[in-house]
Amino acid sequence: MDTPLRNVRSNIVQSIRAYSVKDLQTAADQLGHHFLYANLAKAQSKQDVLELIAAQYTLPTHFGKNFDALYDCMTDMVHKSGPQTGFIVVLEHIPANSKFDKEAREQLLDIFRDVADYWSDRKIAFRCFYSFSVARANKGNEVAEDSEEPMPTDKILDVSPQALRMSSPFNAGYWMATA
Repeated sequence: MDTPLRNVRSNIVQSIRAYSVKDLQTAADQLGHHFLYANLAKAQSKQDVLELIAAQYTLPTHFGKNFDALYDCMTDMVHKSGPQTGFIVVLEHIPANSKFDKEAREQLLDIFRDVADYWSDRKIAFRCFYSFSVARANKGNEVAEDSEEPMPTDKILDVSPQALRMSSPFNAGYWMATA
């Protein structure tokens, strides 16, 4: 049988691209790695993101819900718990909005890059895959009470791997295109 993720570096943080969550979970099982999955589609802010990660990764109750605490929980605490076989981590639908802007997204991904480096130093595989979600504007059906302008909806649109390869969701042409 083919070795799962043979073409993916053992310690990396990258876009999920052509991989499905199911395929990554299967690869984790075949490799004997821990599989950690967080769906962040309902998150709007940094606090929401940290709370969802804490709940879905079942971090301890003393988790401080900040980026430093996230790093500590994913590194030292796990390392001290015993020998590790490896990790495949998924952060799906990282929010892309004004409350969780580009800088916050990069800080989150930097934490996971630092975690990957930590495990690399210990010769343990740590692969993190992520995807972004974007809010799409409503076609004009909803109007704010004090305004004539359409309100953005809270509907989340998953940007497909193919679309991410073809055009960045932050490309002005993407936002200006009419459907």
